[in-house]
Amino acid sequence: MLRCLAFPRSIIQYRMAGLVLCEPTELYNILNQVTKLSRLTEPNYLCLLDVRSKQEYDESHVITARRVKKKENEYLIPESVDLECVKYCVVYDNNTSTLEIILREQDEDDNSDDSRQELVPGAAVECGRALAQLTHHPVCILKGGYECFSAMYHFFRTQKIIWMPQELDAFQPYPAEIMPGKIYLGNFRQACDPKIQKDLKIKAHVNISMETGPFFINDDDNLLHIKIEDSLEANIFPFLRHLCHFLEVLGLCQEV
Repeated sequence: MLRCLAFPRSIIQYRMAGLVLCEPTELYNILNQVTKLSRLTEPNYLCLLDVRSKQEYDESHVITARRVKKKENEYLIPESVDLECVKYCVVYDNNTSTLEIILREQDEDDNSDDSRQELVPGAAVECGRALAQLTHHPVCILKGGYECFSAMYHFFRTQKIIWMPQELDAFQPYPAEIMPGKIYLGNFRQACDPKIQKDLKIKAHVNISMETGPFFINDDDNLLHIKIEDSLEANIFPFLRHLCHFLEVLGLCQEV
C-alpha cells in the first residue's frame, strides 16, 4: 500500500505537525489503486480537496476533487466528508511545494517605505493544518499543487464536479507508476488500451504472460515477451538477467 512521504525540515523553518508532502506520482498511484473495482468507489478511501478559487476549479481540477470554500478566513469542509474515517486526505492549491512557513513582505502603511515580514503558509498548508485536527492519518499536501500534477498527468484533468457511484465503478485505472514517466506496472487490459499507451507515452513493453498483445508485434527492440503462466507458482527468476539486459538497452537499467 502506498503512503505519503515526509520531507526533512529546514534549518531555519519547521515541518507542520500532521502534514506531509505528497509527490504527484503518489497521488497518481493513489487514484489508480484497484481491487476488483477502482478503490475510488470506497467512500473512506480518498478525500481529495481543491482550495483554489471557484473560477480555477470550474476551469479544470483533478478527477474526484471537491472544492473547499473559504468564509471569514475559515475553510468549510464538504458535509459529506467523514475525515475521521478517510485513509488518504490530499489537499492541493496552485503550486505549493513546501510545508514551511513563507516570508511575505507587508507594508506598514500606505505612506511609508518601511515594511515588515509576515509569516504565512500556502493555501493548501493553511487548510491542511485545520484538517489535521480531524483526521487519524497525516494530511497530504500535493507538492507542486495543481500546476505540477496537471502538467504531468493532463489526462486526469476534468470539469466534472459530481461523480455518480456507477461512474466510479466504471472508472478504468491506469498502470501503477514505478519510476516517474519511465516504468509502469499494469495488467494485460491496460497494456492493450491505446489511450493509456498514448497518455503515458509508452515506448516499449515487457509482457510477462502467455498472451500476445497488439503493440510492438515483431519488434524485438521494444518488446520483451516472457511466456510464463500468470500464477503464484510461476518462477520469473531465470528470466531476470534477460529482463535487465532489455532495460539496459532501453537506457533504464542503471536508473532502476
